[in-house]
This record gives sequence, C-alpha cells and structure tokens, in this order.
Amino acid sequence: MSLSMKPLADRVLIAPAAAEEKTKSGIIIPDTAKEKPQRGEVVAVGEGKVADNGTTIKPQVSVGDQVLYGKYAGTEITLDGQDYLIMRESDILAVL
Repeated sequence: MSLSMKPLADRVLIAPAAAEEKTKSGIIIPDTAKEKPQRGEVVAVGEGKVADNGTTIKPQVSVGDQVLYGKYAGTEITLDGQDYLIMRESDILAVL
C-alpha cells in the first residue's frame, strides 16, 4: 500500500481493525451498538520525536505492527475512501 501521507515527528498513521459484527455466542451486533475498535495496523510512522538536546528519538513501532491504543486516542481522517487514525506514538498502549 502506498500512501501519499507521511506523519510528522512522533505521529503514527493507523488503519483501525473492523468493529466486531457478532458476539462470541453468535448474536449479531447492530451498527448503533458497535464499539470503536482499539486495535489496528501501523501504516506509516514519522521520523521520531526531537529531544531537548536536538537528537531525534526513533519511534518504537514500525510499519506493519499490530497495536492497541486508547478508545478515544487519535484523530480520525479519511484518505482515498479508507478510514485511518493519526496519533502520537505515546497514545499507543502495546504492540501485539
């Protein structure tokens, strides 16, 4: 996938996973009751955060990583008809 977008500094572009359609017991969840996903795949990563002394701190995540993030983290954007989240690396909770 080639994107024409490159996040700046310590920001990360994430493609969120699809919301669950059914519960584990097979009950279909209506659109109004679906929860926002809290996991996704890293699509693009910025160069890293610049420290006070001028050095660049490289990001700990890389393109292709599956990550967990906070429920209301990031800003939702749409590029080429696809929904993405852009957030600071510090908003990512874990790499799966």
